[in-house]
Amino acid sequence: MNDTTPALSSSEEFDSLLRSTRKEGIDDLIEWLHRTDFYEAPASTRFHGAYKKGLIYHSLAVHDCAVKIARVVDEVKGFDFTDNELIIATLLHDICKANTYSVYKKNVKIEGGWVEEEAFNFDEKFCFGGHGSKSVYLAQNYIHLTPNEATAINCHMGFSDYSNIKSISNAYSQTPLAWIVHVADEMATFICDL
Repeated sequence: MNDTTPALSSSEEFDSLLRSTRKEGIDDLIEWLHRTDFYEAPASTRFHGAYKKGLIYHSLAVHDCAVKIARVVDEVKGFDFTDNELIIATLLHDICKANTYSVYKKNVKIEGGWVEEEAFNFDEKFCFGGHGSKSVYLAQNYIHLTPNEATAINCHMGFSDYSNIKSISNAYSQTPLAWIVHVADEMATFICDL
């Protein structure tokens, strides 16, 4: 990129990456996301990305981290997934958070004075199983997910089934993309603070 080329905004970058997959229904999914608060929402209420647009920045950071991790995995073991699957799994892993936060104002003491600051409440309006399974469900309303994509999105939190702890180990063994998305999510959250 040269100095005269304008940088893409986070929403343009996100949409461009999704469109690059040329997946049937992707434009409908993007249109739905634009009708939600996805591009303006925080990633959490108190932890990573607890600010306006935190969710989009977090999603892009997870993608960037996953690309780096995938290079190492490819050198060690080789890919069993496509670049498109990596894009879909990383960018859509947290779409379950669209329309789940409400905004309120709180007073915060800064340098001896009080300042009013925007804060967020988790305000779930549509409960659907767990965090990952809700993202899978929402994505599949618009696009077909491959087994790699669905497993990676569903298992990105580091668990897939509370009743059977071996299920996550099995998911990671059978679907390395699931492990990559999980580690990239952790890296973006705890190392990159996004």
